Amino acid sequence: MQGKIIKLISNDYTVQTSDKEYVCKARGKFRNMGLSPLVGDEVIFDEGNKYILEVLPRKNELTRPAIANVDMAIIITSLKKPDFSSNLLDKFLVICEYNRVKPVIIFTKYDLLDEKEINLIKPVIDYYKKIGYEVYINDDIENIKKIFSGKVCVFTGQSGAGKSTLLNKINPNLNLKTGEISLALNRGKHTTRHTELISLCNGLVADTPGFSALEFTGMDKSDIRDNFTEFNLYRDECQFRDCFHIHEKNCKVKEKVQDGTILQSRYDNYINFLK
Repeated sequence: MQGKIIKLISNDYTVQTSDKEYVCKARGKFRNMGLSPLVGDEVIFDEGNKYILEVLPRKNELTRPAIANVDMAIIITSLKKPDFSSNLLDKFLVICEYNRVKPVIIFTKYDLLDEKEINLIKPVIDYYKKIGYEVYINDDIENIKKIFSGKVCVFTGQSGAGKSTLLNKINPNLNLKTGEISLALNRGKHTTRHTELISLCNGLVADTPGFSALEFTGMDKSDIRDNFTEFNLYRDECQFRDCFHIHEKNCKVKEKVQDGTILQSRYDNYINFLK
């Protein structure tokens, strides 16, 4: 039988099928293969003896939290208190693109901005939409609810960005305290941590929300370059085939930065990441 692992506590894997959940063990062969089943894995299991027999191929894998087959990363991005960080947002976006996880940007605390601040941030928000990202303001709750359906999601974002506040608006039954990052209810402060997928708006969300591996693990400089998605629109027009858009002559990307087509902060963050 086939199912999805939705919870891992110690060595007990909860596997969900269309109509039932099974608590299974993993066969010893996985240790010999150097493979550990993860929450999010699609698996073949023996429902009678409660053993996982096979882990089906993954489309991606994150390390913190340890989870596989993630469809979306919800990037919670504060505009004030804490102030907007384009560097952090672009870092999340590059890591998501590299790991084949669809990023969705939700800007929070828009209501705290004054008119001058709104005029400064609006072109930035519009730019991320223009280059193809799905972008929401946190008061657009009804549309935000629709993005979860049928998806496996993780939440991420800077500390204090308003993840818990947003989750409470999406589902008030969660009743999360401000600053609390666990989705699970009735969990004691010192309870053993575990990885779990929890239902939310017809989708599944990782508890604890947020991945914290913010280094460019496994990536080289060309991977960073290639995952600034708008740069790829102009690479074929650069003089050099393997242009890094820094010191090379006749670089179309640098030209597009200078004429304002590419956001200056995006390019500055790119240079910073390469260093």
